[in-house]
Amino acid sequence: MISGLEPLLVVLAFALLVGGVIGSLIPQLPGAPVSLAGVYLYWFATDMTEPGTVLLVALTLVGVLTWLVDFFGGAIAARVGGASTTTAVIAGVVGLLLFFVTGPLGIILGVTATVFAIEFQRQQDARKGLKAALVTTAGMLASGVVQVMLTASILVTMLVVAL
Repeated sequence: MISGLEPLLVVLAFALLVGGVIGSLIPQLPGAPVSLAGVYLYWFATDMTEPGTVLLVALTLVGVLTWLVDFFGGAIAARVGGASTTTAVIAGVVGLLLFFVTGPLGIILGVTATVFAIEFQRQQDARKGLKAALVTTAGMLASGVVQVMLTASILVTMLVVAL
């Protein structure tokens, strides 16, 4: 390690770890990869001694799990609620497009309305359409909560390691 560079890298690592938690709160931002970048930068800054190998592997697995929750959480919730895979994909695209127009609220409202509209049309049953829309929305929100908890656990673990 270059003398004098370690403190700067440690500060940058913790900035990335905090950014990972923030990224988990904001749709379309990669919370898990940013958190893992912080873990690995800290590991590099400490000459690959902290965290130890076992903890580094465990934190990596938590980061990968967080990414999987981010990637598949909404689709799984849609399927559990009775929505088709096609509906889930279309709702995801609509939510993403509305995010750029109206922000995070656009994702939630766009996905909910899209799932309801498509499932109502597909099944000709307002109750089933509403159930699919509400379960999908609840699953998306729950996925976000799980992501925040997991990235926060990575941050807290690294704070303990640093102290």
